[in-house]
Amino acid sequence: MPQRRVTVASAVGLHARPAALVAKAAAAQPVTVTIAKDGCDPVPAGSVLNLMTLGARHGDAVVIAADGDGAEEAVDAIAELVASDLDG
Repeated sequence: MPQRRVTVASAVGLHARPAALVAKAAAAQPVTVTIAKDGCDPVPAGSVLNLMTLGARHGDAVVIAADGDGAEEAVDAIAELVASDLDG
């Protein structure tokens, strides 16, 4: 199962606009992408509500994972978004 550990770059963390952008991109992937904060269970990344309740703030490390055909590309795409400043 491919996974990547990335740091949340958006100043507001995975809240509001950044969460919506990440959820939209995750939902568009051919596999289910999950995201987990240290010490927490992974949640599906395709849900804005899941991302916001995760409580991932700016600078927090999260693990993005997926399983199945296309998982590596899906993890890379979502990891790139989370590691970008999506506040603008």
